[in-house]
Amino acid sequence: MSNVRVAGVGMIPFTKPGQSEDWDVMAEKAIRLALTDAGITYDQVQEAYAGFMYADSTAGQSALYRIGSTGIPVINVNNNCSTGSTALYLARKMIELGGADCVLAFGFEQMMPGALGSAFPDREGTMERGGAKFLEMCDYDPSQPPVAQMYGGAAREYQKLYGASDEVFGMISVKARRHAANNPLAVFRDPLTLEEVMSSPQLSGPVTRYQACPPTCGAAATVLVSAKFAAKHGLDASVEILGQSLTTDFQTTWDKNSMISVIGSDMVKAGADMVYEATGVSPDDVDVVELHDCFTPNELVTYEALGLTDVGTAERYIRDEQNTYGGKHVVNPSGGLLSKGHPIGATGLAQCYELTHQLRGTADKRQVEGARLALQHNMGMGGACVITLYGISA
Repeated sequence: MSNVRVAGVGMIPFTKPGQSEDWDVMAEKAIRLALTDAGITYDQVQEAYAGFMYADSTAGQSALYRIGSTGIPVINVNNNCSTGSTALYLARKMIELGGADCVLAFGFEQMMPGALGSAFPDREGTMERGGAKFLEMCDYDPSQPPVAQMYGGAAREYQKLYGASDEVFGMISVKARRHAANNPLAVFRDPLTLEEVMSSPQLSGPVTRYQACPPTCGAAATVLVSAKFAAKHGLDASVEILGQSLTTDFQTTWDKNSMISVIGSDMVKAGADMVYEATGVSPDDVDVVELHDCFTPNELVTYEALGLTDVGTAERYIRDEQNTYGGKHVVNPSGGLLSKGHPIGATGLAQCYELTHQLRGTADKRQVEGARLALQHNMGMGGACVITLYGISA
């Protein structure tokens, strides 16, 4: 796995729905940026994995045809909110197994305003099992988005177990905006006060409107290469993938009667433990983290699932500012999903973009000083979680 290198990354500014170019144009721009960053041409790419949720079948091919038609395998990927990093996982796996030496992973999304809903309301939904567990444990409010209520239920459960205050969830949004102020590609860059976050319309439990990520349009791309390909072509591929895992739900998700488990904590912990064990890296060694903060409760419980802080200590971790510059870890220097935006197919690859620049030392005002190890967490309910650890090659 350590022979898989990140040769190039590309990302376009994320925007609100209705303000973007068409999905294929966004994808083309991100891909061209990644190819230029890598210092290669498209005809050197041997395979491509395209991530998206809200586009028709073979949309990946349509986007790539804007660059060229070279006959390569193109695989379209849809794995809910972990779609982009699943495309990255498959691209990395192909190189690791010796099937290719230069693989492109890209993701894009052209979203609609408002809360996410099912594209096929006339049939059984893919999240019915998680929804059924929610209804067993929580009261449902038909006036509020269902997914927000699932995360609100997890927040209330955490509060009952460990006594966390409402405000500590809001502090995560304040931190996200503060980081995003230095990211020219983020959709929301204006700062927010804690009072503004907590006084925004309530969604569920302690979760308010400013504690939920916005529907977003955008695209990002990554070129992965083998070490021998990088050496042969003289590429600057100093960032390598040290470890990676993809996990799905365990039986405990359904058996524990825990909304924290339903929103994915068990598969996050299992995936992170796999990566730590395979690499010999501890959570304390990690410098910078891009974490899937779709709602603030997800960021809070994920601190503990990733081992960044002990179980039950997330509130102290946040209040002591251990999740920002000068602390133990810098979490979401990009602004995260809450402020950078969440164009679903692009999100995992945008995280890769941010962490690659952090390790290269080219993150400008967002730079985490001395960053050597970077952890990526991208999760989709339903469910799938991809954990990726990056480092600097020797």
